[in-house]
Amino acid sequence: MQFHRIIFLALSLSLLMPLWAQYEIEVAFPNLNFSRPIDIQNAGDGSDRLFVAQQSGIIAVFQNDSNATDTTHFLDISNIVDDSANEEGLLGLAFHPDYVNNGYFFVNYTSNQTDSTHISRFSVSASDPDVADPESELRIIAIHKPYSNHNAGQIAFGPEDGYLYIGTGDGGLGGDPLNAGQRMNTLLGKMLRIDVNNATAQIPYTIPADNPFVSDTTALDEIYAFGIRNPWRFSFDEDTGWLWLADVGQGDWEEIDIIESGKNYGWRCFEGNHTFNSNNCGGIEHTPPVWEYSHSLGLSVTGGYVYRGSTVPDLVGKYIYADYVFGTIWSLEYDGVNPTVNTQVDDTNLSIASFGQDEARELYIAAFDGRIHRFVPTNPTDTGNTEETIPDRFELLQNFPNPFNPVTRIPFQLSEPAHVEITIFDHLGREVLTLVDDMLGAGEHRRDWPGIDRNGNIQAAGIYFYRMKANGNVVGTRQLVFLK
Repeated sequence: MQFHRIIFLALSLSLLMPLWAQYEIEVAFPNLNFSRPIDIQNAGDGSDRLFVAQQSGIIAVFQNDSNATDTTHFLDISNIVDDSANEEGLLGLAFHPDYVNNGYFFVNYTSNQTDSTHISRFSVSASDPDVADPESELRIIAIHKPYSNHNAGQIAFGPEDGYLYIGTGDGGLGGDPLNAGQRMNTLLGKMLRIDVNNATAQIPYTIPADNPFVSDTTALDEIYAFGIRNPWRFSFDEDTGWLWLADVGQGDWEEIDIIESGKNYGWRCFEGNHTFNSNNCGGIEHTPPVWEYSHSLGLSVTGGYVYRGSTVPDLVGKYIYADYVFGTIWSLEYDGVNPTVNTQVDDTNLSIASFGQDEARELYIAAFDGRIHRFVPTNPTDTGNTEETIPDRFELLQNFPNPFNPVTRIPFQLSEPAHVEITIFDHLGREVLTLVDDMLGAGEHRRDWPGIDRNGNIQAAGIYFYRMKANGNVVGTRQLVFLK
C-alpha cells in the first residue's frame, strides 16, 4: 500500500465530513489579518482581550469580538528580533500569573544582536493597558543557538507552581549533531523550569528547590526534563496539571508527550518509539510518547491544548493538535490508564502554526493564511442532516488501533437498552457492511471489524467511516484508516 493514496483520499473527504461532523472551523475575526501569527494568549485579567504574537516581533491586542475591525500594537520589538530564517523570530508569549497586579509578561525571541534565544520580561505601560513599554526589557536568560533552526519557542507558567517553563530545541541542523538532547551540561534539547517571581537585573531568576537535578553536579539546575528535539508548542491542562508537549520529529515520526519531572524523552537515541541513533545510548530509561504518527500522515506536529471550553461539548477533555504541513487537526483522548484514542477532527488546507485560549478557555487556531480560526458547533439544519441527534446517554467511541491492519475494535456505550445499528461506509459514502443490527442491553460494548464487506471480501486500503444509530437516531460518526 502506498501512503500517498491514503493522503489523496483524506483530502477528498472535505466534502463529506460536514454531513456528519458535530463541529466545524470558521474564521473567528473576519475583519482582522495578521502576518505569520505564531502564538495566541490572554492576559487572565478579566479584560476579554486576545494577544497575537507575530513572528516579526509585533504583538497585537484586540477585544475578543468577532466584529473587531482593528488591533493595537501592544509591543513592537522588531528592531531587536532576528526573523531571517524560517524558525527564527518572536516565538512565544506568556503573561505572569499575577499580571493584573504587576503588569509583567514574558517573550521568547531570537536576537539579531547575538546568536542566542532570549527570554525577556517586559512591562505594560502605566497609562495604557493596550500598550507595553518596549524599553522595559529585563533579560531573564540567553541560550546560545549554534544553528538557525530548532529554536522551539513556547514558554508558559505552571498553573500549580507559578514557575516559568521554557521548551528548548536541540540546537538545530539535523540529527542532533551535538547530542544536546542527552547531554546534561547544556540547556538545549530540554524543558527548563525557573522561578522569575523576584527577578532583578542582578538575579533574573532562581532555581526551584524541587527541580529534579539540583543535587546532580553533572547536570544544569534549570533542567526539568530532557531528551527533546524541537518542542515547538506545549501547554498545561489546568484541570489535571499535566504538561502536554508536541515534539517535532526528524525523518519518520511526530510525537506527543506528557512531560514529568526528571524524565528522559529519548531524543536522539529515539524518535518516538523508534531507535534513531543508538550510539552511547545503552541502558537509558526512555519515556515513550503517549502518541506518535508517521510521516505518511503528517510532517510537523503543532501542539495545542486540552479543550476545556463550553462551545463544543464533544471536544471537552480531549487534546487538540494539528500537523503544520498537512493541515490535519486531531483530538487525542488519554487518561493514563486506557488505550490512547486519536480521532481526526478536520482536514484543512491551513498551515497551522499554533493554538491559543481565551479567558473562557475556548480554543483558537493561528494559521499562516493570516487568520485566526476557531471551532463552532455544526447546525444540523445547515448541513442537510435531518436526523435527530441522540442525547448523551449513548456514545460511539474511536476505534483502536487506528490506523489498523488486520483488525480494529469499535467500542460504544449504552446507558439503557436500545436497538443499535453500526454501519461501515467507504470514503464515497457507500455502505460497506452493517456491523451491528441488534437490541443490546445497557453497558459497554465493542465489535471488531476485519476490513471486509458484507460478502466477506477484504476491502482496499484507505479511509472509511462508521456510524452508530440507537433506536433509529444518529449517535455519531467517526473515521478509521485501513492499511495494507
